[in-house]
Amino acid sequence: MKTTTLKLALAGVLGLSSLSSLAATELENLMKDDNQWAHPRKDYANTGYSRLSQINKGNVRNLKMAWSFATGVNRGHEGAPLVINDVMYVHTAFPNNVYALDLNDNQKIIWSYFPKQDPSVQALLCCDNVNRGLGYGDGKIFLQQNDGTLVALDAKNGNKLWDVKVVDTKTGASNTNAPHVIKDKVITGCSGGEYGVRCYISAYNIKDGSLAWRAYSTGPDSETLIGDGFNKDNPHYSALSVYEDVNGGNKEGGSFKALTKDQMKFPEKELGTRTWLKPQAIKNGYEHGGGPTWGWYSFDPALNLMYYGTGNPGTWNPDVRPGDNKWSMTIFARDVDTGMARWGYQMTPHDEWDYDGMNEIVLWEAKGKKLATHFDRNGFGYTFDRTNGTLLVAEKMNPFVNWATKVDLKSGVPVKDPKFSTHQDYNAKGICPSALGVKDEQPSAFSPKTGMFYVPLNHVCMTYEPVESKYIAGQPWVGATLTMFAGPDGVMGGFMAWDGLKGKSAWYNKEKFSAWGGALVTSSDIVFYGTLDRWFKAVDAQTGKELWKFQVGSGVVGNAITYSHKGKQYVGVLSGIGGWAGVAMNLGLTNETDGLGAAGGYKELTKWNAAPGGGAMNVFSL
Repeated sequence: MKTTTLKLALAGVLGLSSLSSLAATELENLMKDDNQWAHPRKDYANTGYSRLSQINKGNVRNLKMAWSFATGVNRGHEGAPLVINDVMYVHTAFPNNVYALDLNDNQKIIWSYFPKQDPSVQALLCCDNVNRGLGYGDGKIFLQQNDGTLVALDAKNGNKLWDVKVVDTKTGASNTNAPHVIKDKVITGCSGGEYGVRCYISAYNIKDGSLAWRAYSTGPDSETLIGDGFNKDNPHYSALSVYEDVNGGNKEGGSFKALTKDQMKFPEKELGTRTWLKPQAIKNGYEHGGGPTWGWYSFDPALNLMYYGTGNPGTWNPDVRPGDNKWSMTIFARDVDTGMARWGYQMTPHDEWDYDGMNEIVLWEAKGKKLATHFDRNGFGYTFDRTNGTLLVAEKMNPFVNWATKVDLKSGVPVKDPKFSTHQDYNAKGICPSALGVKDEQPSAFSPKTGMFYVPLNHVCMTYEPVESKYIAGQPWVGATLTMFAGPDGVMGGFMAWDGLKGKSAWYNKEKFSAWGGALVTSSDIVFYGTLDRWFKAVDAQTGKELWKFQVGSGVVGNAITYSHKGKQYVGVLSGIGGWAGVAMNLGLTNETDGLGAAGGYKELTKWNAAPGGGAMNVFSL
């Protein structure tokens, strides 16, 4: 009897394993098929690149709107739909409705899903009621609701198969990221850096939603899943401190001088607790240390490593959290099966400006090396050896970046300019970039054909005044007042091509406002992206020359996609203005500092958009 039971159990395990393997293979095949768009950023490498070429430089001027779909929901529509086997799956901003549209029958709605969420969760969403999309795998559509519930829906009929609570909204936590299916797991993150949430990234088993592993961004090594071998090839990334205090460091008039590599003490352990010194606002700073994880996750199947960035430390007032504040502002590479960290590099130690580090990491190869490139809010474009985290390139994405003069490649430490350090009750002026960063969440694209990255940009500077703020669970804990204004070029945005090996732009186009939509590049060397003043554009990947544009109904904060159906290539993007740039306009806020500075900086958006912005999917073809 026991033998029979054991055989059945083994058969079950093997069966599940086989099914999981089949599911992973199915997704991998879908990602390779350019007729589909089965992953938030097209593929595991986060390239936003398609080999479709029916739309080319010779005919792109003939693009016409093929169809549109109004979502019936206002506010910012970030992210992108999925296209899988003749069905498009469209998501919305809060309340995060999902629609399955039949591409074989004039986009007729096959099924819809309307989550029941407590409306009060909207107050927790720092930067508009956004949701960045859906995940697919194992015949399921995955939705990460704003209220922290991760839901698995049957892709055929929309029936709920399982759900699980990822975060506790009572602490101020929420979710805005797209779930990412990697192998047999669904990976999802955490928002709430402005509420003192101690964030983490979680992996759930795709079959039943059981938790596989969870890695916190701050705290003990046992909870950040840091063990032996971490940063083995770059032990200085695990230094106890990378700065020497000047004139009292955190005191007004103080600043931080970068240590050279030979001055550092490394490797050290338990840095997720030991680098949060003398907290004045709470007992243990790391316990409310932020480090949100709401970005885009990439994956290298050969290395079995996933890559993502962590966000700002809590609170924005740096004087109450002396130390490097590890592992906020960090790019992590983790074993996707166990969650254990292989390497971690902190881009902005002891952040003073909210240079949230959660932007996408794009995987690519050149000169025989496996590389990873990241465009950080702090204004530097980084390229790493992704096998071990060795920093190869770190250059300013635009000369107006002034908070640091450079990043020392030997130590990996940014050399701060003391003129732009921030301190409590001191109004620091002329800091570039603003807290929005030179690039925010809007993902870049990479073309293996041109070898270039295509990057949507913000061109915004700020004044920044940290203020005293007491932590209360579930209440905003920002601790700073900001105003924003256009950078030295006199515009608020741009779009550029970037050479990830040389660390410099190949071409750069100005934009009136931030280019807050994600980029798409195709093998016909055309790049698509949207703008806040309602344009959806196509430009030449080699020169940046504008080839086509169309004004949609609302500003674009969504990510462009392309797919093919019945032999015809389509290009599409969600419109519906919002996100941080548009949140003040959507809420009718007008004081300069409202919307964390967005109200003053982006006040002209009201001349180009109705508010709140209405969501729609816009699809174009020849």
